[in-house]
Order: sequence, then C-alpha cells, then structure tokens
Amino acid sequence: MPEATFDLLLSDDLPAGFSLDDEPFDNVIYADSLPVDNMTGWLFGHTVVELCTAVKGFGAEAIFERFNADKVIYFDPDMAVFSRLDELCRELDSASVILTPHQTEPETSIEAIMDNEMASLIYGVFNLGFVGIRNSEEGRRFSRWWTSRLHTFCHDDLVRGLFTDQRWVNLAPCFFDDLKVLRSPAFNVATWNISTRQVDGTFEDGFTVNGEPLGFYHFSGFDSGDQEKMLNKYASGNKALFALRNWYIEQCQGYGQEQLGKLPYKYAHYDDGTPISKNARLLYRSRIDLQQAFPDPFSTQDKGGYKQWYEANCPDNPLEFTSIQISPSAPVSKVIGDMGAYFDYLSCSPKAGAAWRRMALKGVATVFRFVARR
Repeated sequence: MPEATFDLLLSDDLPAGFSLDDEPFDNVIYADSLPVDNMTGWLFGHTVVELCTAVKGFGAEAIFERFNADKVIYFDPDMAVFSRLDELCRELDSASVILTPHQTEPETSIEAIMDNEMASLIYGVFNLGFVGIRNSEEGRRFSRWWTSRLHTFCHDDLVRGLFTDQRWVNLAPCFFDDLKVLRSPAFNVATWNISTRQVDGTFEDGFTVNGEPLGFYHFSGFDSGDQEKMLNKYASGNKALFALRNWYIEQCQGYGQEQLGKLPYKYAHYDDGTPISKNARLLYRSRIDLQQAFPDPFSTQDKGGYKQWYEANCPDNPLEFTSIQISPSAPVSKVIGDMGAYFDYLSCSPKAGAAWRRMALKGVATVFRFVARR
C-alpha cells in the first residue's frame, strides 16, 4: 500500500512497564494532549465509551495538523484487517470522506429487521468503527464539524437522540457533497450484517464475503457477549465465521488481554481512588455552575472537592425541586436542554426511584404538549 504510519489514539496512560518499542505504532496521541478547553472537566464528564469515541475527530485533526497526512483511515481496536488498504486509499483519491453502513442489504425477516435495521435507526446508520477522511477542503470541513459535535454532544443519551459519535454522522450525507458510502460486503463485516453476507474460506486459503476478498472484520460485542449470541443466531453453521472468532480470541489471549483488560482506567476514579459513578459524571457535565466551582472534579484536595459536594448533596439529601418552568416563547433547543439537565439532576439521587420516573414521564409529556402547541 502507499506509504503510511500506524498511529495509536489512547484515552489512558500506558501501563507500567509497557514499552512502545515492542509495539508496531509509529506515533501515540494521548487524549489529554488534544486541544480541548477545560480538558480536565471534559474528561470527567464522559464515561469510558463516550470518551474513546469523543476523541476520534480530535485525533484525525491532530494527525492532519502534526504530520500533514494526506489521508486518515481510522479503525476501532476490535477490528482486524485482512487485505491491503489500497482500495480504501483509491476511494479517498476521489472522495473526501468514506463511510460504511451497518447494513448494505435489506433484511428479510421480522426478527432480523428488529435486531439489525431497527438497531441502526437507534444507534446510527453508519458504523464509526471505521471512517476515512482526505486532507481536502471538504474532508477537513467534515472533520472539524464532527469534532465540534463530539466535543459537546458525544454522549450515550438515546432519549436526546444521541449515541456517542455515530448518530451525528447520519447527517453527514446531508451536509457534505464529497462523501462516499462504501457498500462492498467485504468492509466492516460484523454480526449486525452477517445475515446478508456469506463468509467463506480459511486462514490458509483466505476468506471471501459474497465472493469478494475479506477487507476487514469488526469483532464488536465481545465484552457484552452479544458477538457469540448473534453469531449463533444468524450463522450457527458457518465454519469460517467461527474460525475468525476463535482466531480473534487466541490473538487477544496471546497479546495479554486477560491481564491488560484488568488494569484500572485512568479516568475511572477520583484522586483518592474512589470510583466515579455515572450519575456524578452526568450531573457535572449538565451543570455549568459545578464546572466553574470545581474545574478539576477529579481532585479531592480542596475540602473534598466535587466528590465531597456530590456526596453531600445528591445521595442523601431530598430532591431540591420537583418542577421546571417552561416559557412558551423559549426556543425548543433551550427547552430540551433545560429538561435534559433537570432529568440529569433528578437521576443523581438513588432515592428518587418511582417518584423520579413519574416526574420524568410528566416532563416528557409537558415537552410534547409544548412543542405541539408551537
């Protein structure tokens, strides 16, 4: 393939005793080195999945800026490439952005429609475990737009129509002219599309997908167990797919995944070692006053910091308010934002229980009535 470098985008620190000299990476870009305002608070406000997806646009921009790259091709860490990347590079010669959909053929059974097509409607039409961007005017316009959205709205928040980095790119074909959707069955093969793709072959002879050489396979769903469940459901008799699964497990074991996977995540704890709850992150990122009061929410040094405030005000205290005022003249974006912050605040108390659910449903109904009146 053309001259290329292999860069690692890392949302963590390297483990103790881990040497990059033994790894194939040409460069490592650390999440905390990216140009993000209030980086510490921004890191705190994301779960591990949200953070690892929020940095993608920043990472692409960093590679363009630092290394003057002609093209950036991103792969998730749970992908394996089985063919040269020449075809992808050729696609980027004529397009500024290339994307792969979760599905490229319609499903034919109700169950597969529910499992796959409806999942795409919920989580995003395109799988952003892969994206290719050319260093062109339109490519950079896409990259900067995506980066901007991920900076503020890379959240696992389906109620607000968000799923990390993916749902945003549903809009990309509407906004950018020089974009190509790759419909080859050989790219981004995964359990969400194997119902319409025939995978054959062996490691000795090579693998094909609907007769085309396998490009790259996405081994998504191992942590949740969904990969094995969906493989058994849609390809129980396919020896090639199970050979790929077994190979991936062996590769992970050989590279020490069992031990490395147990290492603590850098941003999972306050500086005193206390785990950070998801609700603590949600509340912090929804409240500008808390961000201003605690610019380093990881720190427990100044009278216990945000951790002390959260423990004092959320788990043990009753909810401070049970209603929200909505002005009929307010922009819909402000109404939705205020309601989201309100629900985030309510959800931080484990004692809210059924009362929170009743208030949340009442609030959603209020918003629907408000929007309908407009």
